[in-house]
Amino acid sequence: MTTTTTENRSFEADVSRLLHMMVHSVYSDRDVFLRELISNAADACEKLRYEAIARPELIGEDPRLAITIAADAEAGTLSIADNGIGMTRDEMIEALGTIARSGTRAFMDRVEAAQGKEGAQLIGQFGVGFYSAFMVAGQVEVVSRHAGSEEAWRWSSDGKGEFSVAPAALEEAPARGTRVTLSLLDDAKSYAERWTLERIVKAQSGHVPVPISLVEKPGAEATSLADGAALWTRPKSEIKPEDYADFYRSVAGQYDEPAATIHFRAEGRHEYTALAFVPGGKPFDLFDADRKGRMKLYVKRVFITDEAELLPRYLRFVRGLVDTADLPLNVSREMIQDSPLLGAIKKGVTSRILTDLGKLAEQDGEAFTGIWENFGPVIKEGLYEDFERREQLLGLARFKTTTSGESWRSLKDYVAALKENQTAIYYIAGDDPARIAASPQLEGFRARGIEVLLLSDPVDSFWVSNAPDHDGKPFKSVTQGAADLGLIPLLDGEAKPQLETSAEVTALLSVMKQTLAAEVEDVRASDRLTDSAVCLVATDKGPDRQFERLLSAAGRLDGAAKPVLEVNPQHDLIIRLAGSQDEPLRSDIAHLLLDEARILDGERPSDAKAFSDRLTRLIAKGLA
Repeated sequence: MTTTTTENRSFEADVSRLLHMMVHSVYSDRDVFLRELISNAADACEKLRYEAIARPELIGEDPRLAITIAADAEAGTLSIADNGIGMTRDEMIEALGTIARSGTRAFMDRVEAAQGKEGAQLIGQFGVGFYSAFMVAGQVEVVSRHAGSEEAWRWSSDGKGEFSVAPAALEEAPARGTRVTLSLLDDAKSYAERWTLERIVKAQSGHVPVPISLVEKPGAEATSLADGAALWTRPKSEIKPEDYADFYRSVAGQYDEPAATIHFRAEGRHEYTALAFVPGGKPFDLFDADRKGRMKLYVKRVFITDEAELLPRYLRFVRGLVDTADLPLNVSREMIQDSPLLGAIKKGVTSRILTDLGKLAEQDGEAFTGIWENFGPVIKEGLYEDFERREQLLGLARFKTTTSGESWRSLKDYVAALKENQTAIYYIAGDDPARIAASPQLEGFRARGIEVLLLSDPVDSFWVSNAPDHDGKPFKSVTQGAADLGLIPLLDGEAKPQLETSAEVTALLSVMKQTLAAEVEDVRASDRLTDSAVCLVATDKGPDRQFERLLSAAGRLDGAAKPVLEVNPQHDLIIRLAGSQDEPLRSDIAHLLLDEARILDGERPSDAKAFSDRLTRLIAKGLA
C-alpha cells in the first residue's frame, strides 16, 4: 500500500563524505550544476519520447517536449522543469536517494537488453550529476509526476544526510514531468539572474535536443534560450554559408569569416559529428606558450569541456566542436579526455581536417595560400611532433625559395624542378628572410639554377633535422658539410667542376688553417662560392649553423662546434693574398675574412677590439 505521509530516509551511502567530494573535488566549476540538471531534464524527455513509441497515450495533449528555467531573484530560488517521463515514488527514492545509482543507467540497460544499442539517446550515465546542485543550493526540492499517473511526489533534502519523500498536491505538481527547485546559497544568488542563466545555457547546453526557455521572474513571459536544434546535426545541404559563419563567430568568439569549414559525420566503430573552422585571421592566442586547442567536446549535444585534446597542438588554431554519443558522461567529466575513445576521435578528426586542407590546396590554391600564410608556422610544428602524419604535412607545406619570388612553392613543385644529377632537397635556415636570401652559401646553387628552400621560422630548424627525406630525396642544409655541386651543370651548360686550385692558394689555405685553428675546424676551398671570398659552414656531423644557434640560445648545447671556413679559390682577393709574403698582413686578413664570414652569417666578430685593431692596421697600410 502506498504511503500518504511524509517519510524521512537516510541516504544509502556515506552522503556527507560523498557530497563533499562532489562539491569540492569532482567538479571544478560551479556552473556545471545547471548543465547537469538540464541534462537530466533532457534525459527525461528522451525517455518519454521512447516510451511513447509503444504507448502514445503518455504524450497525451502535450506533444511538445520542453525544458523551462524559472528564476526568482527576490526569493533566491531557481527551478528547472521538464515535461518528460517523470518519476514515481519508488523511482524517486531509488534515483535520488542512492548516490551513484542512476535511473538513466537502469533505463538504458533495459532498453539495450530489449533491442541492442538502438533506441533512446540518453545523456546521463552514473547518477551523480544531480547532486552537483548542492554546490549552489542549501535546500533542493524535487516535485515529479510520472506520465499517465494520478499521483505526484515531493523529494526534499539539504544534502547533509537525510531526505524526505511525501505526496504532492496535483495542483502544485507538473501535469507530467519533474520540477527541481533550488534554494540558492548566499554566494550563489547570481544564478537567479537572467544574464548568468543565458550565458551558461548558451555556452554549455544550447544544443541539447529539447527546447529551453527562461521565465525571468514570477508572472513573466517565457523567452527562448535554445530551440532544441543543433546546427551540426543538420544535413550540410540545408546549411547556408552565412549559417556556418554565424555559428563560427559564436563558437570561436571572433568576428572574421572562416577560411575553411569542415563538417562531417563519422560512422562505423565510433560515431561522432565534427564541425571545425579554420579562422580567416590569426587568433590572438595563436602563440600562447601552453599551445592549448580550442575545440569543444559535446556528448549528445551537451557541452562537456573545451579543454579536451581533440586535435594535436599544431592544429590549435582550428575552432569548432565534436559531438559524440559514444562517450559516457561519468563522475569526472573534466577528465573525460582520458578515455581511449577520445583518442580514436582525435585521430579521425585530425586526419579529416588535414585531408580537407589538402583538397583545398589542390582545388583553390589562393584560399589555401591565405591559410598557410596565417598558420603555416604552426602547422610546421607537426612536422617535428607528428611522425605518423609527416608525409601528409609535408604535402601541405608551402615554402618561399630562391627562385619563387613572392610565390609559395610545394615540395611537389620543388621535386618536379630538380636539376640534372640533383639528389637532395636543399634548404637554408635563419631568422631573417632577407639575410638568408642574400647568404653567400647560396651563390653556387644560384649559378646552377638549383632551387633552395628559405626557412625563416623558428620551428624550421627543428623539423628539418628530423625529416630524413621526402619522395626519396633527403633534406640537406646549404650551410653544412660539402656542397658537392661539381656534377650539376652550371646554367651556361658547363658540367665540369670549378677550376683547379693553384698551388699558391692551396698553401694559403694551409697557413690560414694554422692561423685560425683556435676558431675554426678547417679551412678549405669551396665549390659553393662564386662571388664572395669566404663563408662559414657547419661540419658534416652535428647540427647546421642555424640549428646550432637555436640550441645554444636555449641552453641545450654545452658548447658550439667550431665551424668550417670555406674560401673561394678563384676570388681576386684570395689570389692576391696567396701571392703576398707579408705574414703579419696575411694573418690580419685571415682573421678579418673570418669575421666577415661571421657578419654575413648574422653574427658579430668574436673579439670586437681585435677586429677594430686589424681593420685599422689594414686601412693605415692602404693609405701609406
